[in-house]
Amino acid sequence: MNSVEPIATKAKSGIWGLDNILSGGFSRGHVFLLEGAPGTGKTTVALQFLLEGAKVGEKCLYITLSETERELRDGAASHGWLLDNGIEVFELLPPESLLDSEQQQSLLYSSDLELGETTKQIFEAVDRTRPARVVLDSLSEIRLLAQSSLRYRRQILAIKHYFAKFNTTVMLLDDLTADIADKTVHSVAHGVLRLEELAPNYGAERRRARVIKYRGVKFRGGYHDVTITTGGLNVFPRLVASEYRANLVRHTMSSGIAELDQLLGGGVETGSSTLILGPAGTGKSLTAIVFVAAAIRRGEKAALFIFDEELGLLFSRMKGLGIDLQEMQRGGKLFIEQVDAAELSPGEFAHRVRKRVDEDQIKTVVIDSLNGYQAAMPEENSLILHIHELLQYLNRRGAATFMTVAQHGLVGDMKAPVDVTYLADTVVLLRYFEALGSVRRAISIIKKRTGMHESTIREYRIDNRGLTIGEPLDGFQGILRGVPVYIGEGQPLLQELTE
Repeated sequence: MNSVEPIATKAKSGIWGLDNILSGGFSRGHVFLLEGAPGTGKTTVALQFLLEGAKVGEKCLYITLSETERELRDGAASHGWLLDNGIEVFELLPPESLLDSEQQQSLLYSSDLELGETTKQIFEAVDRTRPARVVLDSLSEIRLLAQSSLRYRRQILAIKHYFAKFNTTVMLLDDLTADIADKTVHSVAHGVLRLEELAPNYGAERRRARVIKYRGVKFRGGYHDVTITTGGLNVFPRLVASEYRANLVRHTMSSGIAELDQLLGGGVETGSSTLILGPAGTGKSLTAIVFVAAAIRRGEKAALFIFDEELGLLFSRMKGLGIDLQEMQRGGKLFIEQVDAAELSPGEFAHRVRKRVDEDQIKTVVIDSLNGYQAAMPEENSLILHIHELLQYLNRRGAATFMTVAQHGLVGDMKAPVDVTYLADTVVLLRYFEALGSVRRAISIIKKRTGMHESTIREYRIDNRGLTIGEPLDGFQGILRGVPVYIGEGQPLLQELTE
């Protein structure tokens, strides 16, 4: 890589996330290639690029060889954009003589004439408008007219050198409908950006972007999640936690329940992550929300991202346990979002979490559950990397993160769909156990990096008073096998409340 180019010299794209991965935008006076299959959002990016230029008073030109001007303006209107005030659309049509079979030349191929005429019209349009930004849509038409790699390369070089005379920033669009193996423009362009669309087995299509090359600029590599909504294309830069190193003074957060704090060795530290693990129905969500309620009572803010449960049901269920989430939300202290795993990419989810932590100064974050997070990204290896970066980022921001994972089954040898126990700083294990002819619940801490904790097992109960935790129990067998059985005398067990 050469030295990083100053951001002041960049032409911004009008897309925050794209400018972020491009280290500020497109280098002025250079030619860039934007490639992708039809439907990946190339035209949308191109329009936003020109609209951003027009907004800062630059002359902009859109040269279209594939779409009509009306189609282009209709597409812009669907996003609420008007292509005027500095943006000229030049619809390049083949000359009528080339479409008339009676007037076609017999000694020369019509493609030779049409290629020359096309290039001539492009140069005339640029010479007339002298634009600062140009979009040429698309290269597939020129490639087909050139008919050979040599002629195509010469044509692209001619276009590049012509634009250089005007110090114009050029975006060439390529829909990859011709020879995909042809990398002619890759070698000629100053930078190459690729847009891709993936179709999962279920759910909405997923889009992503990758910068393939960018001369002299240290860009953010790898794939970045992309969405297209009304209003344009959105890019969510890949999270790199190492960029957010900070020296934090950590302190211990109380759960508000003395017995739970004792089990945790005083509580949970800020800037750490806690994984709550257990089968369905053991109270994983409640255990995490207990910390949310305690944080709000202290005057702090918290965020709750729900993957699995409908919000109305969660509100009524928690209210029956003495925790009014709606009141906390109305008070502006609690942010709650129900996440649709089938519609939301992991990159967009990480962006939403970051936005809450950065903009709202939230220090308690709950992700309920990682099972739902996994549904958004079936590839387990990639999921682990996503979670690792997100947790590292939250830790370095001083946030306490609580995650839940539902294990398969209710008793016996249970397994989690994704093993993130090694990533979490604290692991809380919830289990069912049998004692005196009834099914009860037990809680234990099996790992804590940030300090000492009890190695005991405690019984807990969930009722209309919320979460109640008893004294340590020592008459247990089989806790590590997943089938804890209490063989004590029964006296230390929690007694049923009598009103």
